[in-house]
Amino acid sequence: MASNETALYAAGAVLWRPSRKHGVKVAVIHRPRYDDWSLPKGKPEHGEYPPATALREVTEETGFTARLGRHIDSISYETQAGLKVVHYFAGRCTGGEFEPNKEVDKLRWLPLREARPRLTYSRDRTVLDSFIALPAELSTVVLVRHAKAGQRDAFAGADVKRPLDRRGERQADQLAQQIVAFGPITVAAAPLTRCRQTVLPLARTLGVSVTDEPALSEAEYQHDPAAARRRVIELALADDGNGPAVVCSQGGVIPGVIKSLASRAGLTLPTTTTPKSAYWVLSFDDKRLRQADRYLLPDT
Repeated sequence: MASNETALYAAGAVLWRPSRKHGVKVAVIHRPRYDDWSLPKGKPEHGEYPPATALREVTEETGFTARLGRHIDSISYETQAGLKVVHYFAGRCTGGEFEPNKEVDKLRWLPLREARPRLTYSRDRTVLDSFIALPAELSTVVLVRHAKAGQRDAFAGADVKRPLDRRGERQADQLAQQIVAFGPITVAAAPLTRCRQTVLPLARTLGVSVTDEPALSEAEYQHDPAAARRRVIELALADDGNGPAVVCSQGGVIPGVIKSLASRAGLTLPTTTTPKSAYWVLSFDDKRLRQADRYLLPDT
């Protein structure tokens, strides 16, 4: 995502839902203060990350809940207060009902061909074009590299038992706050203490257990890297619209798996580097990787 210390940041979503007649409909909102038609977006609260901001703003402005998917676009434009950067996500509607409010007095669910001309600003039409560029119905899996776990040489026990350090525990809490916006329903980890501890706060938030994924440990990956790639695809395809799996793995696994998936799909990624506590949201169309979005914690 774009980074500019002097910019004003916001986040929003293309809120969509399946339609038997039109395939997909998207929500377009009318703001009486500006007398415009736009996509839901807003400013972050203190300490809030873009995915959480997007999800909260969608609910506040539309009354609908959503599950985020891929990062659609980042747009920037000048305002009286300075440069503004807005991150947009795909947001699948999961429920709710619109009630007019001070900020938004009208909402229309429109087919894509009607939504585009209804939008007042060309920048919103650009975001919608980016949304249309890929199928709305994509399967998702979230890959997380474990958080900080001290130095291997400083730990007296077996390396698989090495736990998170205090910084890693804070990172695990931050990850739970971020990843929950993507609506996960299952949580897994390579069978190492630091991997399980990284996603434990998320699992507790969701009320689920952390299951083992041996194929995504460095030991198994060195023996059979193709098995790790196949397992990631299997986990993605298990997302039938209800929510993705989140899997915590290691630095010797994630970059190689993503590079292999991207190569087979003909995708060119700017990087596959994955620092500790970073995570990827991988979007698939059947078994083909269509987009890979990397997220870094602020102190990574």
